Amino acid sequence: MKLYVNGHNIFLIVLITFLASTFLVPIVKKVAIHVGAVDKPNKRRINKVPMPTLGGLAIFFSFMLGYILFAQTEKIMLPILMGGILLIVTGIIDDINPVKAKYKLLVQIIASLVVVLYGKLNLGVITIFGLTLNIPDPFNSILTVFFMVGLMNVINLIDGLDGLSSGISLIYFITIAIIALALDQLGGLDVTLCLIMIGATLGFLVHNFPPAKIYVGDTGSYFLGYIIAVISLLGFKNVTLQSLIIPIIILAVPILDTFFAIIRRILKGQKIFTPDKEHFHHQLLKLNKSQTKTVLIAYIITILFATTSILYVLKEPKQAIIIYIALAILLLFFILKTNILFEHNGKKRKKTNEKK
Repeated sequence: MKLYVNGHNIFLIVLITFLASTFLVPIVKKVAIHVGAVDKPNKRRINKVPMPTLGGLAIFFSFMLGYILFAQTEKIMLPILMGGILLIVTGIIDDINPVKAKYKLLVQIIASLVVVLYGKLNLGVITIFGLTLNIPDPFNSILTVFFMVGLMNVINLIDGLDGLSSGISLIYFITIAIIALALDQLGGLDVTLCLIMIGATLGFLVHNFPPAKIYVGDTGSYFLGYIIAVISLLGFKNVTLQSLIIPIIILAVPILDTFFAIIRRILKGQKIFTPDKEHFHHQLLKLNKSQTKTVLIAYIITILFATTSILYVLKEPKQAIIIYIALAILLLFFILKTNILFEHNGKKRKKTNEKK
C-alpha cells in the first residue's frame, strides 16, 4: 500500500505538523493574553474562568509550515491562502474586539468568492446517491459560495464546548485521508492538505480537549470550516470524493445542529445569528453534566457517520444508506425529545412550578 505523498511519508507529514502545533499553542496562548483576546465568562458561556482564544493561529501556522515542507506548488493555492489569511485576520480582530455578525459574514463571502472566481473551484457537477446534477454558471458559483460559507458557520456554531469543533474537524480530515488511502488517491492536493490538517488540529486538541487551556476562537473555527470546504471542493475535482453526500454526512451533527438552530430562532422571532444555549451539545451536557462525556459522545456519533461514509465509498452504498437512515432517525428522535428545535411544554410547566 502506498504511504507516500509527493515523496513524503504520510506519517512524517502528520508528525511534523503535530509537533509544530503542540509547540506553538503555548506561545499563542501568551500572545492572546497579552493582546486581550480572552473569552470572559457570562450567562451563555460554559467556561467559568477567562480563557485565551486565538488558538486557531497555532493551527494556521502549522498548516503553513506543512504546506511549505510537504505540498507541491500549485496555482490554486494562492487563492486558497488569500481567502484563509483574510479569515484569520478577521478572526484575530474579532477575538480581541467582537465584530458584528454581518461584517464577518461579508468577509466569509469574499474569501469564498476568491476561491470560486480566482481559484476556479466550484460544484459544477454534483453526485448524490448515484444521481448526477450538472449545474450551469452562475448558479454553480453561487451554490459553491453558499456551501463554503455554510461550512464555516457550521464549525463556528458547534464550537461551544472544549475540544468539540477541533475534534469533529479532526475526524473529518482523518476520514477523507482514509477514503483517499482506500481508493489509492494519495496524489491530490486535497489529501496533502488533509494530512497537514490532521497534525495541526491534533496538536491543538492536546491543549483544547477538556479541560481546555485555550480556545480555537473565531480565528480557528472559521479557518477550520474554510479548509474543510476547500478540501471538499478539491476532492470533487480530484475524484477523491465521488459524492457531495460524503462531506455532508461526515459533518451531520454540526450541520443538523445549525439547521435546527436557524429554525428555532425563526420560530422564536429572533435573528438567526442570535446566540443561545439550546444547541445539540448543550442538550447533551444537560443530560450528563460532564463536558468530557458530552464531547466524547459527539465524537462517537460523528465517527459512526464517518465510518458509514467510508463504507459508502467502498462500493457498499445500499448497506451504507440503511445505516445513514437509522442514524438519522436516532438523531432526529433525540432532537425532538430535547429543546433543540422548540421548548417542550412539560419543561415550561416544571419551570413555572419551581418559581411558585
